[in-house]
Amino acid sequence: MGKRAFIFPGQGSQYIGMAKDLFENSVEAKEMILTAEETIGVKISHIMFNGPEESLKQTDITQPAIFLHSVILASIIRTLDFDMTAGHSLGEYSALVASKAIQFYDAVKLVRVRGEAMLQAGIEWKGTMAAVVGLEPDIVKEVCEVASKEGVVQCANFNSPGQIVISGSVEGVKTAMILAKEKGAKLVKELVVSGAFHSPLMESARERLKQELDKTNIYDAKYPVYANVTAKPVQSKDEIIKLLDQQLTKPVLWEETIQNMINDGVDEFYEIGPGKVLQGLVKRINPDVKVFGIDKYTDVEKYL
Repeated sequence: MGKRAFIFPGQGSQYIGMAKDLFENSVEAKEMILTAEETIGVKISHIMFNGPEESLKQTDITQPAIFLHSVILASIIRTLDFDMTAGHSLGEYSALVASKAIQFYDAVKLVRVRGEAMLQAGIEWKGTMAAVVGLEPDIVKEVCEVASKEGVVQCANFNSPGQIVISGSVEGVKTAMILAKEKGAKLVKELVVSGAFHSPLMESARERLKQELDKTNIYDAKYPVYANVTAKPVQSKDEIIKLLDQQLTKPVLWEETIQNMINDGVDEFYEIGPGKVLQGLVKRINPDVKVFGIDKYTDVEKYL
């Protein structure tokens, strides 16, 4: 019998109207949203349900919004069990809540601080990110090394075969984009982001988040969580804290994470949260595994 994994999306999966049907159809969802709003002191549901897009795209709003949507879904699908879990960047926090390593209430605060700290770091250290499609990881790493003479730049997300995101200073990334095209990349595209996530330019955000992590109750996880930084399963609370601390400045090893989960017996992946980004990545990593998405209330109803 194969195993089942829950995977949780990160930034970029938000959309206007997200979680509105959950709020309207589930008492539990409604209570979780109201609790979160009380905790962070922002009426986030208004922006999630109605926009404007500009506000929803702000990192300090996007992160709690996606986290909330994901964690609510994981909480209300009663009959669906899972064996292990992972989340893409921000999604790692949703995975840790689902695995009982962090309580919902505490995680909301952490995610809000993470979003604010990353937004602030992006203002202090102007940076950008770009997607590079169609090059081997080694070539992209080499490109970043050469380009880093012009400014900070490194691989930030190894998403799926031939899809890598680079991150760093504007000069560094722009130089790497030119070099990547010269090396024959199929597509090189700058992303609309408010900072150089998963690069050394997030160091100030990392420091602020670390202070918050040190104040937070974190427990051993009940289920293995495959960490972004190592792509390996983790359950001990000390290890979880250490890896969350490193996560902001280190690359997200997503392709390797999914590969490792498959090697460990997973043949069904459920993306829990807004959008379909991770479903697409998993299919590119391995077309043979089954992939499902749970996003809307109609998706949840099958499992109540």
